[in-house]
Amino acid sequence: MTEPYAILQADLSFQEEIKKSRFITYLAHVEGKQQALDYLQSIKNLHKEARHHCWAYIAASPKNSVKMGCSDDGEPKGTAGKPMLSILQGTDLGEIVAVVVRYSGGIKLGTGGLVRAYSNGIQQLVVQMQTIEKRFYQQYQLHCDYAQMALIESLLASKSGRIVQVEYLQSVNALIEVDLQFAEQFIEQLKSLTQGKVFAKKIPLKAS
Repeated sequence: MTEPYAILQADLSFQEEIKKSRFITYLAHVEGKQQALDYLQSIKNLHKEARHHCWAYIAASPKNSVKMGCSDDGEPKGTAGKPMLSILQGTDLGEIVAVVVRYSGGIKLGTGGLVRAYSNGIQQLVVQMQTIEKRFYQQYQLHCDYAQMALIESLLASKSGRIVQVEYLQSVNALIEVDLQFAEQFIEQLKSLTQGKVFAKKIPLKAS
């Protein structure tokens, strides 16, 4: 998935007491499944005495269902993880994890009560969320004459691109990146504007 998507700009938390049980909800930005699991472990370490640490995550694009997961962590099946994941999916955010910690007060909440309890914290935080857009870029290595640099810089600007590194020797060696959505257009226009004299070598994208 290389289409832009929104991600959480700052981590959030919310705490409430329901029938003597204390629920603490955490939302955080994570890049990938391993970071989500590492974050979960950090919350478990912070709340070692809690009875449950229920969680849900979307580890990549919100459209990538393969990179999603959730757990009830000992609560009745379907009362925590799935409702939490459903709310996360409703935000259309990617790379996000939710962990709800429960310190049990001994009073049973019932199935419906648990669903509401594990959902409410996330719902409270959703309205507070500030997000930024994550975009994806294709990098290229290119060589050109000094006289061609102004043209290339102008073309990069029109395609949400930039120069990452540059060496000025007998000619110019530059590492550039272009918004992936405009990469094909960039290459076509580069060939046209330079009469095929400037070749941009694609650098393979890193696996996510």
